[in-house]
Amino acid sequence: MGYLNNKTVTVDAILTKKGRELLARNDGSFRITQFSLSDDEVDYTLYNPNHPSGSAFYGEAIENMPIIEAFPDETQDMKYKLITLPRGTAKLPVLEVGYTTITLKQGSSLSITPQTLNYLGTNSTFEASGYVATIGDSRTLSNFEGVGVNTSDVAVLNATQTIGTNVSRTVIGTTINLTATTVNTLFGSATTLNTILTVTGRDSGARLTVPVNITKITT
Repeated sequence: MGYLNNKTVTVDAILTKKGRELLARNDGSFRITQFSLSDDEVDYTLYNPNHPSGSAFYGEAIENMPIIEAFPDETQDMKYKLITLPRGTAKLPVLEVGYTTITLKQGSSLSITPQTLNYLGTNSTFEASGYVATIGDSRTLSNFEGVGVNTSDVAVLNATQTIGTNVSRTVIGTTINLTATTVNTLFGSATTLNTILTVTGRDSGARLTVPVNITKITT
């Protein structure tokens, strides 16, 4: 990781592991259809409405902060995505999946139906565009799928498989289905595999990260 010179307008874009995998296929499956913006590096507590030089300098400290260069680790970057909410919104939307930690035994399955709280004037709602779900280590699951959103772009993404190495995988749906791996060799001498599940609302931008633990069945 490094910092960019914030005196120069810079566009710094790199591909994630999934992006490089799709590009390497050279079959047209690599298509950029969406993008996100975030402000992870911004400390808004530095905004100073009492600056002695007047209103033009209230955000001076923020504007002079260094900008983080792009890097493709979704567990460390793009945690605070920029979103557009209706004027007058008093509460930021948050996600609820019903679990603070997901624990699955080998071969067991679980379906998650996320809900968005404090969104569009309701206590809870299901987002019409669904949710983006990313599993940090796809090897830990034998099945990871999103269902309930039927568009061509979503169908392509949901059908995409990894190349079998330790990479994340992303699906989209209103319901996310997970089935724990049955491959014993992945555990080595350990009894638990650990990864994370990140869920983001496609309409609200609300984001939630949940630890996922896969426990080995010993006989």
